[in-house]
Amino acid sequence: MATPDARPLPVPVSAADPAPSAPQWRWDARELAGAVADLGVLVPIAVALVLVNGLSATAVLLPAGLLYLTAGLVYRVPVPVQPLKAFGAIAVAQGLGADVIAAGALVMGVLFLGLGATGGIDAVARWVPRPVVRGVQLSVGLLFLQLAWGLAADPPVSFTGPQLGSLLGPAAAVAVAGLLALGAVLLRRWASALVLVVAGVAVMLATHSGGVDWGPSALHRPGLTGSALLTASVALVLPQLPLTFANSCVATADVARTYYGRRAQRVTPGRLASTLGAANLLAGAMGGMPVCHGAGGMTAHRSFGARTGAAPVAMGAVLLALALGVGAGLAGVLAHFPVVVLAALLAVAGALHITLLRDLEGSREVLLAVAVGLVGFLGHLALALVAGCLVWWGLWWGVRRRVSRAGGPSRPRPRRPSGA
Repeated sequence: MATPDARPLPVPVSAADPAPSAPQWRWDARELAGAVADLGVLVPIAVALVLVNGLSATAVLLPAGLLYLTAGLVYRVPVPVQPLKAFGAIAVAQGLGADVIAAGALVMGVLFLGLGATGGIDAVARWVPRPVVRGVQLSVGLLFLQLAWGLAADPPVSFTGPQLGSLLGPAAAVAVAGLLALGAVLLRRWASALVLVVAGVAVMLATHSGGVDWGPSALHRPGLTGSALLTASVALVLPQLPLTFANSCVATADVARTYYGRRAQRVTPGRLASTLGAANLLAGAMGGMPVCHGAGGMTAHRSFGARTGAAPVAMGAVLLALALGVGAGLAGVLAHFPVVVLAALLAVAGALHITLLRDLEGSREVLLAVAVGLVGFLGHLALALVAGCLVWWGLWWGVRRRVSRAGGPSRPRPRRPSGA
């Protein structure tokens, strides 16, 4: 069987961003609104890691802030920074200590730096067809919608301030989050995400009765042991690996090309693996929050107005200022942030992320993407990714073999992601 053509497909140029020479830096209200649009993932996991797992708030925010700055300067489009979602959720649910979390971050850092430096992840990404990538993005969109529902209806216990879900009941909280999401979409041109976040900060400060401790919180030097490394590798790294490969590297590179065309030529799976790998080495060294990139976060940033590297640079500067300026008392204050605002931002990002499926061609591509998305959402993303690729290339091989036996011209090879 012939191997697939290694040459990348022509890069689509987004209608909204047609020129590769478009401004790389834009400082206005819509750019800043887009900068804060992905807080729905960052804030809940960050607060939980501080209050439940005992991480330093400064150590939690520093890796995220530095990776945001790096993303803005290196990629020059709004590449997002998020916590490792499966990793963070398991760590919080099991109450794992800072040493185990740090060990997991170091393992993730070494693995993805290696994948990025050797070019291995770019080589593998060439074999992942577009319908499978769109299926991964569908599963992420569904995950965002599920997280939004859960945040509004049943706020995490780490959010100790008054929340609508507790005051008015789950149905009312979900309804309010839905109305906020709808309003945010309809009013995006007026920096609605920024307005929502500012309003949420006002509510947070009004409901927080205590004072604010100034300065950074103490950093924790992790004690790495064989037991911590083994626990982290099995409990945290293995469940996270397929999600980081598929969503943080392959799908993020693809959606960057879809949204920004040739302006996103720097955003490749290998570079994304390298930047997130370096950030996780830093997070592990200081006992901080493991981080990654994410296709859903890119949709969130873009949906609310971000178009240039200014958005991640601005977000990174804010996170660094919070980490160093008020890290000592930040977690207690953030615990009063209204989660319906975070739920609304997540819901918008999830719904719009699902619309990426609209560029698929024919029922075969749509059915495969939906199957991959549902299996990844309801079951296991690694299984969905591998099975989707096997089905696609199996169909291609079968068609090619039948055509070859019939003596006719071979059919075109299946499409791969434009960012591969």
